[in-house]
Amino acid sequence: MRLDGAAAVTEANGVQVHKYYVLVCGGTGCTSNHSGEVVEALKEQLGKHGLEDDVKIIQTGCQGLCAKGPVVVVHPGAVYYEEVNPKKVEAIVDEHIIGGVPADDYLLKEETTDGSPAKTMTESDFYTKQERIALRNCGVIDPENIDEYIATGGYEALGRCLTEMTPDEVIQVVMDSGIRGRGGAGFPTGKKWKFASGDRGNVQKYVCCNADEGDPGAFMDRSILEGDPHSVFEAMAIAGYAIGADQGYIYVRAEYPIAVNRLEIALKQAREYGLIGKDIFGTGFNFDIDLRLGAGAFVCGEETALMTSIEGNRGEPHPRPPFPAVKGLFGCPTILNNVETYANIPMIFSKGTEWFSSLGTEQSPGTKVFALGGKINNTGLVEVPMGTTLRNVVENIGGGVPGGKKFKAAQTGGPSGGCIPNTYYDIPIDFENLKNIGCMMGSGGLIVMDEDSCMVDIAKFFLEFTVSESCGKCTPCRVGTKRMLEILTRITEGNGEMDDIDKLEELAKLVQGNSLCGLGQTAPNPVLSTLRFFRDEYVAHIKDKTCPAGVCKKLLKYTIIAEKCKGCTLCARNCPVDAISGTVKTPHVIDSAKCIKCGACMDNCRFGAIVRK
Repeated sequence: MRLDGAAAVTEANGVQVHKYYVLVCGGTGCTSNHSGEVVEALKEQLGKHGLEDDVKIIQTGCQGLCAKGPVVVVHPGAVYYEEVNPKKVEAIVDEHIIGGVPADDYLLKEETTDGSPAKTMTESDFYTKQERIALRNCGVIDPENIDEYIATGGYEALGRCLTEMTPDEVIQVVMDSGIRGRGGAGFPTGKKWKFASGDRGNVQKYVCCNADEGDPGAFMDRSILEGDPHSVFEAMAIAGYAIGADQGYIYVRAEYPIAVNRLEIALKQAREYGLIGKDIFGTGFNFDIDLRLGAGAFVCGEETALMTSIEGNRGEPHPRPPFPAVKGLFGCPTILNNVETYANIPMIFSKGTEWFSSLGTEQSPGTKVFALGGKINNTGLVEVPMGTTLRNVVENIGGGVPGGKKFKAAQTGGPSGGCIPNTYYDIPIDFENLKNIGCMMGSGGLIVMDEDSCMVDIAKFFLEFTVSESCGKCTPCRVGTKRMLEILTRITEGNGEMDDIDKLEELAKLVQGNSLCGLGQTAPNPVLSTLRFFRDEYVAHIKDKTCPAGVCKKLLKYTIIAEKCKGCTLCARNCPVDAISGTVKTPHVIDSAKCIKCGACMDNCRFGAIVRK
């Protein structure tokens, strides 16, 4: 991972070089955790000591380690401070900026191999074990300053394509790199561009960017837009030149206000510099980009629904063929890639196809960005070469499962994906391997689950999401997913029967095979994968009327062990429905008929006398 951004950018531009560069994370996670107050506190403290000219504050995009935010990195040295607040800012300025010695109390708490704190990013496993390509500028440059993007080599790839290469040569480079779409099924990007490249100059064509990232727990594309918007513009312009298009659209969620704001700022700057618009680099090539805001419909992540929404209609999918490369936006040939795919394109032209294909695996070259979430210590954004094992991502980068709990499974691909059980903990993550075990890469959400996670409840959660997000256009998805959800609900409430498992599998195959678009076709995946790997949990819910993980409330029963109960009355005093009876210094009893399974009694018992079954 490149860590030298601010100083290198400033010096390359030939402007004032500062003694220190303070990079404050301005991604959504840190912003919601009041990183803006950190910036204001830094300005106040620097002004107080007359250091405004010696120190430059740069608000970047997401720096990755969201669990430790707000994050501040001080250059030179990439000294890393976690969970920074205005009070800590005062100490950091006094000790580090003025005193010249890092403020040890606030450094990253990750231990290095010798047991000492990881004072810098270069000592942190979270960063050093990554290979950042799509995220190369995120957390490194100011996304609202086009000069910083240009100083890191930005728009050089576009210039080379327009002045040194033919459109067919551009497409061949993309094909030779082997890059596959990072938004879902992994279709070869070069092939998609090739399909849309015919009849250049005679037919109106469009280049679209899918920034409608809707999977629960996914924030990869949002973070790239917030931290490096110009990389997407540059790639879209390259794609436009390759297929003969002069107009691009970025379809971005309105719920991403920081991303939308930075896209608008970056687009204005790119137009002012002549890098987007008319006669780019004096070559006669015209390419403009407009933004279209989505209203949060998950189905609009499907390409035909997305294009229908851009056209101003309700976002519903259409049958394919014809595919968008033949008949897409406004009935014209169109290519659509997601944000992460585009973010890779400039680097392929800058460093070459051999370099890119040397990363990852033979069939899945390059890297993949994952949003790590769930039961894991280092929640955040990571990028690793394809083929990296799940264990490596979870333990070495993610810091493992908290509380000494055991890893149970990881959900990839969100509502469209499946669960990878601990028996496949060492599986190399790429498109083929995940497909072979009934999962899929998806856009890159990676939700980690521990031994306290109920896999039946997990399947129910994702199916609830799919049911609520279905556009309702086709019967298999509209009705089939609802029937599946009804069965799952019965099972989690203790009313399931053994033939419900067969019904689930039968319905899942019907929905998969007959739904109109990818939403319905992949909706059964979480159910099928949990049935495949965790069937015993379904059986326990149905036959034994128990939830092994203790999650499904209607299957829980709280009991007081008389021998351990001291009669302190804490449980009774904290029960919201007066379901516990007993006198002082005598064993208490829970009335199961009144108990609402809230767990307040167990949480307040100091003697371990209450058990949950």
